[in-house]
Amino acid sequence: MNDEPDGYRTNKLAATLVVRRRINAPREKLFAAWTQPELLVQWWGPQGVVCPAAEIDLRVGGSYRIANQFPDGTVLWIAGTFEVIERPHRLIYTWKLESLNALMERVTVCFEVDGAATEVIVTHERIPDEAARTSHERGWTGCLDRFVRYAEQSGIE
Repeated sequence: MNDEPDGYRTNKLAATLVVRRRINAPREKLFAAWTQPELLVQWWGPQGVVCPAAEIDLRVGGSYRIANQFPDGTVLWIAGTFEVIERPHRLIYTWKLESLNALMERVTVCFEVDGAATEVIVTHERIPDEAARTSHERGWTGCLDRFVRYAEQSGIE
């Protein structure tokens, strides 16, 4: 028996990636910056990539779309569905590039209190191969670096 919803194909044996950053800001504000489109577009994307638009329906079963615009002008949309929302502790959502007929991946983002700071932990699962894992590692590392700078510059301490 298949335990996945209709149209939801996954590669459960694929690679997993974990990337983390300690950010000097309360988790409630970081959770908001991750889940509110008008805030997310201010920091999302690795170096050289900007986020011109984001759509977020923050509810279990709700969808999201995040635009990634590369230096050459190409825009790729990341999209998925929220599976778990535990405000302000954890998000779990599916992940897929809209332009590819790829298997559905999964991302978990945890916001853990660490003194006056928050440790943001991104776990990206079901990555199809090592090349994709390397690409995701560069992407998430860059995103979290920008998230740290956003938190510092916007004064959300």
